[in-house]
Amino acid sequence: MVDTPHLDEEALAELQDVMEDEFEMLIQTYLKDSSERIASLKASLSDGDADAFAKTAHSFKGSCINIGAPRLGELCREAEKAGQDERLDDVAPVLDAIEAEFHRVTEGLHALMARGVG
Repeated sequence: MVDTPHLDEEALAELQDVMEDEFEMLIQTYLKDSSERIASLKASLSDGDADAFAKTAHSFKGSCINIGAPRLGELCREAEKAGQDERLDDVAPVLDAIEAEFHRVTEGLHALMARGVG
């Protein structure tokens, strides 16, 4: 995972080409949804609901991969697996890593939008 980038700028440039004027709205929607998913992961953890935790991590993983945030996607995959294996006692460090990586991704996406991708 060390070599996995925070953002896949090639994927983001392609996404911007496809989305054109909708790209910024897509990014803003991703950031809002991701914040809600992190809150949902925390709620599932505090409720001890491994199934809900795994499902939320799975959907979060997909959106991260689609938006070009591979490292965050890998962390979500780890969280999903822990939820599927009902290992919620082990997920706090992964959830902390997800939050930290999401912060980096958010900063990176804002920087890319400020300078224009591609």
